[in-house]
Amino acid sequence: MSQPQIKVPTLLELFRQKKSSQHELPESKHSEEAKKESEEAEFLKIYSDLKKSIPGSKDSADLPSYHAIPKFFFKIPSEDELLQQKLREEARAVFLQRRSRQLLDNDELQSLWYLLDKKNTPPAVGEDKMINYKSFKEAALEAGPKFRPFFSATSFAKLLHSDPYGRIGIMQFFNYVMRKTWLHQTRIGLALYDVAGQGYLRESDLENYILELIPTLPQLDGLEKSFYSFYVCTAVRKFFFFLDPLRTGRVKIQDILACSFLDDLLELRDEELPREQQELNWFSAPSALRVYGQYLNLDKDHNGMLSKEELGKYGTGTLTMVFIERVFQECLTYDGEMDYKTYLDFVLALENRRAPQSLQYFLRLLDINHKGHLNAFDLNYFFRAIQDQMRQHGQEPVSFQDVKDEIFDMVKPADPLKLTYQDLVNSCQGDTVVNILIDLNGFWSYENREVLVADQSDSGDSETLTI
Repeated sequence: MSQPQIKVPTLLELFRQKKSSQHELPESKHSEEAKKESEEAEFLKIYSDLKKSIPGSKDSADLPSYHAIPKFFFKIPSEDELLQQKLREEARAVFLQRRSRQLLDNDELQSLWYLLDKKNTPPAVGEDKMINYKSFKEAALEAGPKFRPFFSATSFAKLLHSDPYGRIGIMQFFNYVMRKTWLHQTRIGLALYDVAGQGYLRESDLENYILELIPTLPQLDGLEKSFYSFYVCTAVRKFFFFLDPLRTGRVKIQDILACSFLDDLLELRDEELPREQQELNWFSAPSALRVYGQYLNLDKDHNGMLSKEELGKYGTGTLTMVFIERVFQECLTYDGEMDYKTYLDFVLALENRRAPQSLQYFLRLLDINHKGHLNAFDLNYFFRAIQDQMRQHGQEPVSFQDVKDEIFDMVKPADPLKLTYQDLVNSCQGDTVVNILIDLNGFWSYENREVLVADQSDSGDSETLTI
């Protein structure tokens, strides 16, 4: 049975009830001033009683529930409360040290491997030794309390796939333990830089973390110390571009651990990392030097900033000036020129055009009137610059009406007159739409896509024949 709802009367209702229950004396015995004073006193009494009935208020300390329910919210100390801040920092440090002691060290991991190897359940699958659930629980008892959280039924079930004997791979389970230990270790390491203690890192916090991480990464040994600040800026921007698309100025530690960026960064610990793999890693020295080198090459007047004309030479120089103008209108600039940090966001968006965060970046630039969507006017505004570039190269401009119809047919928006961010993401054609509107090369590739596919097919056939 559902409990009956209790309606709490408002302050005005209580006051009216009180007034109606009173016996009103003749008007001649009360002056207007006396009436006002009486009403004021009555109002204050009702207001005081109502305040006492509100849990958590200063006046409700004598209520039974106030003593039964413990305090669960503690305000963060302000900057002038130095003693409370120091106490909070010390408490966090002690907590993190205690959690760090609970982690498995190398010797303990090695002993776990020997134990799993001893408890393996034949037959092996190729070179991989297996273990069934009974031996798994026996190993848990022998391993001791520190290992027990890893030996749960849930962990076993997650790693169980298609083995006919209901077993899991020993190496598979050991890698799972290693990964979990690494995640906890990294979480504690990042928490040390969480100055606010709220589970997120500000830009300056993440900069400090990466700066102190550089000496531990052998692949960055060749970097000059004078380049450290530019490297840190390059690395941090990727975290914030993808994990903080709303530009709040902070990213959750949980999000940092969940994404692959930290894996890419710590991959630089491998002293034998192939050059090709380094080129594909945004955090590698070759990649950081490439991006910074491009910035310096664009900066023709060597003032450390980029003007519209200088940024227009980016890549193959086929980005439209209308688009470049919008970049400078919407993005942070200094006296009409772009700094390295803003340039990094620009590069990350162009190099990852399929990413939802990049589409969000482009939509902000393409949405001229900040409507939250694109319409035919927006598309025409940007495509006219593509038509102008085609005329400059001696080509016949393509009809805008045809391009607009193709874009709407590709995206299939929920509203036939609007293109929203969600429409672009759902259609998986957002990068194609962006290419058509901002880059002559991108439009040419789209317009000649059938020819390009045929050429690639022909080259693949010729390679097969050669082999």
